[in-house]
Amino acid sequence: MNQLEALKQFTTVVADTGDFLQLAQFQPQDATTNPSLILKSVQKADYAPLLRDTLKQHGHRPLDERMDRLLVRFGCEILSVVPGRVSTEIDARLSFDTEATVQRAQRLMALYQAEGISRERVLIKIASTWEGIQAAARLEAMGIHTNLTLLFSFCQAVACGQARVQLISPFVGRIHDWYKARAGASWNEAEQGGANDPGVRSVRRIFEHYKRFDIPTEIMGASFRNVGQIVALAGCDLLTISPDLLAQLAASDAPLQRTLDAEAARQMDLPPVEYDESGFRLALNDDAMATEKLAEGIRAFCADTLKLEALLQAP
Repeated sequence: MNQLEALKQFTTVVADTGDFLQLAQFQPQDATTNPSLILKSVQKADYAPLLRDTLKQHGHRPLDERMDRLLVRFGCEILSVVPGRVSTEIDARLSFDTEATVQRAQRLMALYQAEGISRERVLIKIASTWEGIQAAARLEAMGIHTNLTLLFSFCQAVACGQARVQLISPFVGRIHDWYKARAGASWNEAEQGGANDPGVRSVRRIFEHYKRFDIPTEIMGASFRNVGQIVALAGCDLLTISPDLLAQLAASDAPLQRTLDAEAARQMDLPPVEYDESGFRLALNDDAMATEKLAEGIRAFCADTLKLEALLQAP
């Protein structure tokens, strides 16, 4: 049994890519996308027809609708390969606008349903700002399930749990990157790897809190930099993994065991935690890493959305 097969015994494996032609060989349950991944894919020759078809059929429509139709086209192609769900991201420029996020999510879901895709197979990805979390709570009440992304802190996870969102995506690798950059020459990769990785520790804390208090929101570790981070989170509800790291797992027969245990977490003596808006904003502000990475992530997704829009305006 290789490491990928072993991991699937404890954790639902999700592919983190817009490159749906790569998916079948790894047999993931679900797949996730974001503007950066779609931009990367759409510039490859294999996927150029999707862009051309979208422009040909919908080039007369408003630019934001063209974008949504391209995202849904990719999502439908992905769903033809994976048996489970696809996550499709809301325009990051709406990260601080609850009402606009709700409306955009409703349109994305309507486009999927027009293609014969049921709601249960789609997760709408929304940045884990306060406004995004409130939008997700409203959408969940409508039966539209959400994936709260760009999540770097415990307070974001707690607020998402309170909102009873379907799924959260804590970003392991980007947390690792921040602490490594901050440490500079004093960073010791061996000492800060595996279970001691700051991104791994963040997900473990969220996992223990959710399981201890029976919070039904699914936890999907994301943004991995190496196989060690993945192995250290075996037992997490889901892990979304890039094709390169999926290939490394599939090529290794090193031992892999469960490291996160829901039953053990339910027995832990942990304090209950809740946040109102002001408490959330203060807690996020107090976390320099989360504040910086959230802002950076939104900026990056906005930039790649603009690049995608430029392609959708091309003759």
